[in-house]
Amino acid sequence: MKGVMRFGKKGKLSSRYVGPYRILKRVGNVAYELELPVELAVVHPVFHNCLLKKCVGDPASIVPLASVAVKGSLTYEDVLVEILDHQVHRLRNKEVASVKILWRSSSVEGATWK
Repeated sequence: MKGVMRFGKKGKLSSRYVGPYRILKRVGNVAYELELPVELAVVHPVFHNCLLKKCVGDPASIVPLASVAVKGSLTYEDVLVEILDHQVHRLRNKEVASVKILWRSSSVEGATWK
């Protein structure tokens, strides 16, 4: 669309919401003026409430992605805690044994059959 400013990536992977930003004042019944950063100075700061989304959580506790260093060889190994149950399924000409395993990272409801 002509005259529309896009945030970040284009297409399906573009972010739906940008922010969080502080509300400066209420304009009319359904619009709010936001405190936008300098990079968004070309954007009009008044938005209809259907375009806004409530910020859940404390913005001060958000860790910036630039300070997080992730290694390429990062892996996760799940550790078996307990075998909760076992059963044998009978197929036409063979039997398949399976066990219900409780993993360290999950609760009893999150146990899986292997």
